[in-house]
Amino acid sequence: MLNKAIVPAAGLGTRLLPATKEQPKEMLPIFSPSADKQSQLKPLLQLIFEQLYDLGLRRFCFIIGRGKRAIEDHFTQDYDFTNSLRNRNKLSSIRDLERFYKRLDDSTIVWLNQPEPKGFGEAVLRGRPFIGQDEFLTHAGDTYVISEGGQHLKRLIEAHSRLQSEATFLVEQIEDPRRYGVIKGEPVERGLYRVKHIVEKPEIPPSKLAVVPIYAFTPRIFEELTRTKPGKGGEIQLTDAIQSLVAHNRKAYAVQLKRSEIKIDIGNPETYWQALKESYKRTLTK
Repeated sequence: MLNKAIVPAAGLGTRLLPATKEQPKEMLPIFSPSADKQSQLKPLLQLIFEQLYDLGLRRFCFIIGRGKRAIEDHFTQDYDFTNSLRNRNKLSSIRDLERFYKRLDDSTIVWLNQPEPKGFGEAVLRGRPFIGQDEFLTHAGDTYVISEGGQHLKRLIEAHSRLQSEATFLVEQIEDPRRYGVIKGEPVERGLYRVKHIVEKPEIPPSKLAVVPIYAFTPRIFEELTRTKPGKGGEIQLTDAIQSLVAHNRKAYAVQLKRSEIKIDIGNPETYWQALKESYKRTLTK
């Protein structure tokens, strides 16, 4: 069972300025059902951490950049604050917060800095000393998938283990995938593809299967990342390292999201608005 995760959260959030001038985009809130089934707002990164925790992971490496201290502060328990709320009889306000703190108490969290925005792949590479020789998950800090019981993650890990893959990741079918990594894949079974080619932000996509930045890797990916040159945007792209694996006949698979599974992306104002609407709609059904 995978027990480690690298969570890159070092993006500058320039497309969400001025809201992200002081507030990291990964800390922007979306709706989530509370313990008493009411709607509440949680930072996206907290939801990602809790989803991975519920999957069984207990060791986390967050890759953060300059000006991201708000993330560390939020992930540091403040029992004086919860005791103050309890003394004011604000019990409903602290129930979920104390549950979050309990999960933090039960986890090992390492913070690493990415001083310059050199790319998602470079951020993942910084986690190499934390991972060692273990297999691990990588989960982007600005993307979240709503699924029943985290089924998308369970399918990802099951396929990665069963197929003895070097790289396994999620994809979704969209009409215009040019803003994402895109794969050309060979169907293996329903919702599962053997990756034959992967490219970052192609002008002419090889398919409509766009990468959702949630991955399972063996440590082999680090070797490829050390050899990967800057690509799109002058940054070290994780997709380029995966393509190098594929070119060396290493196994890479893509697991497709189901129709009922909703990807939330807060990369720009329009997608953040969609994230708010979708997450609120899901709280109404809980």
